[in-house]
Amino acid sequence: MLKPVKEKNTNLIKLGEQIRKTRKQKNFSQESFAYEVGIDRSYMGGVERGERNIAALNLIRIAKTLNVEVGDLFPPIKKLKLESKL
Repeated sequence: MLKPVKEKNTNLIKLGEQIRKTRKQKNFSQESFAYEVGIDRSYMGGVERGERNIAALNLIRIAKTLNVEVGDLFPPIKKLKLESKL
């Protein structure tokens, strides 16, 4: 029996898109970036696709590697929505 596909959280998708955008602006490939951060490349891909609810410590590592503030990784608050299920 197949497990039901878990619906992605739109805020995690937007966060992942912002991380991907910033990574590309800093001229990192996903593979080289994951290596620099110390995160598995497949996990990093999941973050950028909004499939992972990334821990704060990993966000800090990503921000330090990109040389940006953690808050810069988040999309503007008006683009986020409060969902009944987190």
